[in-house]
Amino acid sequence: MRFDCDLFVLGGGSGGVRAARIAASHGARVVIAEDRRWGGTCVVRGCVPKKLLVYASEVRAQIEDARGFGWTIEGAPDWPALVAAKDREVARLSQAYADTLRRHGAEIVEGRAVVADPHTVEVGGRRVTAANILIATGGRPRRPVFVGGELAISSDEAFDLPALPRRVLLLGGGYIAVEFAHIFAGLGSQVVLAHRAERVLSHFDDDVRTQVDLGLARKGVDVRGGTELVALDGEPGALRGHLGAGAAIEADVVMAAIGRDPATAGLGLAEIGVLLDARGAVVVDEWSRSNVRHVYAVGDVTARVALTPVAIREGHAFADTVFGGRPTPIVHDLVATAVFAQPPAAAIGLTEAAARARGIDVAVYRSLFRPLRHTVSGRDERTLVKLVVDAATRRVIGLHMVGADAPEIVQGAAIAITLGATKEDFDRTFAIHPTSAEELVLLRG
Repeated sequence: MRFDCDLFVLGGGSGGVRAARIAASHGARVVIAEDRRWGGTCVVRGCVPKKLLVYASEVRAQIEDARGFGWTIEGAPDWPALVAAKDREVARLSQAYADTLRRHGAEIVEGRAVVADPHTVEVGGRRVTAANILIATGGRPRRPVFVGGELAISSDEAFDLPALPRRVLLLGGGYIAVEFAHIFAGLGSQVVLAHRAERVLSHFDDDVRTQVDLGLARKGVDVRGGTELVALDGEPGALRGHLGAGAAIEADVVMAAIGRDPATAGLGLAEIGVLLDARGAVVVDEWSRSNVRHVYAVGDVTARVALTPVAIREGHAFADTVFGGRPTPIVHDLVATAVFAQPPAAAIGLTEAAARARGIDVAVYRSLFRPLRHTVSGRDERTLVKLVVDAATRRVIGLHMVGADAPEIVQGAAIAITLGATKEDFDRTFAIHPTSAEELVLLRG
């Protein structure tokens, strides 16, 4: 059978764009459709604009720290100017994604695509037949289901608020909630963070969770752990959130950061027999294949590991496997990750609790110290460095850090850990002094 293209990609985010570009470089005829903006969650309403807001929100602390070093600086944030600057960078990157696809020979289509059958996609009144279909539509913010939940915004809307809110009530204890709590607090808002668990970041090491909780408190965030919002009333600018314990919180903006769900609704996948899990994620194997032949999925839509670099790796591996003659399975072990709290947290590998739960005899090496910078700035801030080591093999199976530049430090160390470095390999590595990173090679039992 002659198809219109070798690959049709639904979704112009990181995973879909990488898959389309690599497949095209292997000689495949590629069509890719996106119904919003090129770049997906990461570029348009996630990693990139969020990090820009993080940078902006850190300036207040930098100004305060400057006094300890003999500088006196005054200033206040200009929210409209910040949003405009963020928008310019997002537009530039979004255009760059589209240009890259065109440069590699992929046909780009702007519009919502729906799968009609295992080899046909409908988009913009057009039917396109494809030898292979890749679902890379990402995720959507989960919306609250309590009374008045429609009054809450999500992280999508938080990037484009018309003005910086004076009072913010944030719901959730994951990385999005933690990061936005710091963003709003750093820019001058009064922030309450309410979440169900006793501590934030439930999937991180317990020592990391403790330090991030302390960091939130030090930044003036009112953290309400072990509670949840049960109702919301009022109107934007004058909202009232009702907590399960009976307390009420007044806020200008209520933001729900309670998770994200795979964006598969209305794509026609169930209708052609594609297996979806209870959350609506496409169920795939290590080759990113669904149960329907020639239909694949990568990225957040599969609910495997919802991180941009993972989506990119999955998209690349899919293209190499199907079109490049290089079968490349994906194994989601040793995925480094970061939370851009203030100070940030980063990790790779097993937490201490997870390692013990697997029956591993572990040796733990930990350091909690005041960074040199803050001996002069006067800021009450600590850096945590923690290694989890398999006592039998001496391999480092987990690294957990909270402190300035933690994501940059852990990214470098992740190479050694991925290669199977032992504690003794760390020990015989010379330190760079004075740095926080040197603690990685100075930790002793």
